[in-house]
Amino acid sequence: MNTRRRMTGVVKSDKMQKTVVVEITRTYRHPLYGKVVHEMKRVKAHDELGAAVGDEVEVVESRPLSHDKTWVVATILKRAGEAGVVEKGDQA
Repeated sequence: MNTRRRMTGVVKSDKMQKTVVVEITRTYRHPLYGKVVHEMKRVKAHDELGAAVGDEVEVVESRPLSHDKTWVVATILKRAGEAGVVEKGDQA
């Protein structure tokens, strides 16, 4: 197994060519105050699999592909409106 980071998120925009915007959410408890913190991050990811808005995808860290694109869609975990694993792509 390699050391590339893998994260899951939801596709929020697919209006670019071969690029999708993925929203990654993280929930954790603050170490000092104990309050539950919800953190959201949006990243641009290279998409060869054809993910659409609403799909749950797994993104993998890669070399910089452009100025702000350093992630690649590795797997589409759930299509919008469907359940289960649909497609698996090559791990870049």
